[in-house]
Amino acid sequence: MQPIRIDINADVGEGINNESQLMPYISSCNIACGGHAGDLDTMRTVVKMAKTHRIKIGAHPSFPDKDNFGRQPMDISYAALYTSLKHQIDGLMKVLTEEQVGLHHVKPHGALYNMAAIDSNIATVIVEVMKSYARSISLYVPYGSVIEKIAIENNIPILYEAFADRNYNDDGTLVSRQNSHALITDSEVMFEHVYRIITSQKVKTVNGLEIDLKADTFCVHGDNPKAVDLIKKLKKRLEDNHIQIY
Repeated sequence: MQPIRIDINADVGEGINNESQLMPYISSCNIACGGHAGDLDTMRTVVKMAKTHRIKIGAHPSFPDKDNFGRQPMDISYAALYTSLKHQIDGLMKVLTEEQVGLHHVKPHGALYNMAAIDSNIATVIVEVMKSYARSISLYVPYGSVIEKIAIENNIPILYEAFADRNYNDDGTLVSRQNSHALITDSEVMFEHVYRIITSQKVKTVNGLEIDLKADTFCVHGDNPKAVDLIKKLKKRLEDNHIQIY
């Protein structure tokens, strides 16, 4: 029987400065590239760390909105959004070229990610940006989302992402951060949440329903105050249950 293998990712380069603590426990990272956080200097620092730890590197572009950390919908034209996303990813690509490492994936951040899951226009802009890069670069997408469908139609490789530290609504969307039940902060609850998704391809919603959810990679947000401890414990529990992190 083939062993189960999954990826654990974290959003980094966002000014939390916990990358050196996170890197030993993750297998891919999403580097902020100037939209909601970060600049060329922070990108260089984090890329070098990821290279040392042999972690897959992804771009984490956002609405260009540092004031709101990219977590609010933004009134921006599709043309301006395309230009901004391209500029953000190109900045990281410049650093990767300097360090002689490749870009593994792209994962939109915050409100951009959530809107692309349900808005075909936003999703199309992201997919059009992806077309300007090598087709070996994957796009992290939520299962059953609009952006998943559009990416597949345009032959963009996808990897399904689920959130280890977030609760889900009955429709498969993430519980709003405005809700007190949005975040999972207990390590045992997190393990059970992730293990159910891996082994049954289902997630238990905040209302107790079980809905379909596939995942190739699981995110623990780097800005979660307990992120390092949660990821460390999650990795150990998964490996104790014969699930490999790659």
